[in-house]
Amino acid sequence: MDSNQLEAFLTAQTRKPGGITTDHATVIAKFWKNQRAKIHESLINQSKWENSLKNISWRVDLKTQSRHIDQMNSPVAIVEMELEKNGQESELLTVEFDEIELNEMLKKLSEIEDSIISLTQAS
Repeated sequence: MDSNQLEAFLTAQTRKPGGITTDHATVIAKFWKNQRAKIHESLINQSKWENSLKNISWRVDLKTQSRHIDQMNSPVAIVEMELEKNGQESELLTVEFDEIELNEMLKKLSEIEDSIISLTQAS
């Protein structure tokens, strides 16, 4: 809620029968402006259920050793994700994809994106 929204909300609350007084509205506005960042951070932390992605990096390497000769010199995507859960120590997750697996993952991510878009446009 930005300052304009806060002011409109508090004004509506003072005009509402049985609502708050203008003195209460002033105190609430002052508190909100001083503590807004802490309130925001607290709400974000309360709404996290699982790990959050803190950092991601990726690179493409060539396989130089393999049990199967046909896999030699094939490109491999390596993705490293730094995960954090509610302020605990970060955990590094490393995932390796060959070309087929990478294409499958990109297809799934595209499907997820399409689902999110259709859900947000429906609202």
